[in-house]
Amino acid sequence: MTADSASRPSLDSTRLSGLTPDVIPDIAVEVVDAVPSTNALAVERARAGAADGHVVVADHQTDGRGRLDRSWETPRGTALTFSVVLRPTVPTRSWPWLPLLTGYAVDKALKAQGYDAGVKWPNDVQIGDKKVAGILIERVETPQGPAAVVGVGLNVGMTRDELPVPTATSLAIESGVEPDRNDVLLSVLSTLREAYDAWQAGGDHTGLRLAESYAAACVTVGQDVRVDLPDGSVLRGRATAVDPGGRLVVETADGAQYVAAGDVVHVRPADQ
Repeated sequence: MTADSASRPSLDSTRLSGLTPDVIPDIAVEVVDAVPSTNALAVERARAGAADGHVVVADHQTDGRGRLDRSWETPRGTALTFSVVLRPTVPTRSWPWLPLLTGYAVDKALKAQGYDAGVKWPNDVQIGDKKVAGILIERVETPQGPAAVVGVGLNVGMTRDELPVPTATSLAIESGVEPDRNDVLLSVLSTLREAYDAWQAGGDHTGLRLAESYAAACVTVGQDVRVDLPDGSVLRGRATAVDPGGRLVVETADGAQYVAAGDVVHVRPADQ
């Protein structure tokens, strides 16, 4: 399967910018042709007063940012790169759920379209054992109060030759058909809005319910893992659960460890 990225259709800015509440409530989409980073532009919009639900989507992102300042560029027309400004009213202690909630929403939207997707803790979505989407959350201080910028990069139409790494995949590779990026974006935004609103309205029991739903979709739970922690140390064990705070529970020789942040690798016994 090959394709010329220059011939791939652009996003439909008229359709996306003209969304009405009956399509997706409380979402306003701003379409830009090319931008270094949708997260950086969304941060600017948040500081300028953009409302909760303002979305910046780029037809082409030239310098995307991921965790640990990793950067990448995707061929034009092959990916969905977008960022959403959110202004949560839940307590700050609940904000660590945002990347997990977003991954869960992307996963749910892809499953609804027939993909055998799963979430990898904390911020990736996979099909099989290959990454199809990544998520980056940034907290932003604004005159209207703190905001969260939720960035999503989803491989839609890439061929195998266009993938950044062999451990990645795309929707087109998995299905054999290149889906319409507009349809995929609207599906993900609708699912994200629904999940976010339920999270906001759920009160003290939200973490428990979300932890159960997330764990059921999480391909990390039940796996032997190696976790590269922010301080440079490495934790090895079996991921057994996601707790109500969104932390990954890893059973080790020294007992249960609760991981709030880290890079997770699913390992086979021979790799441990």
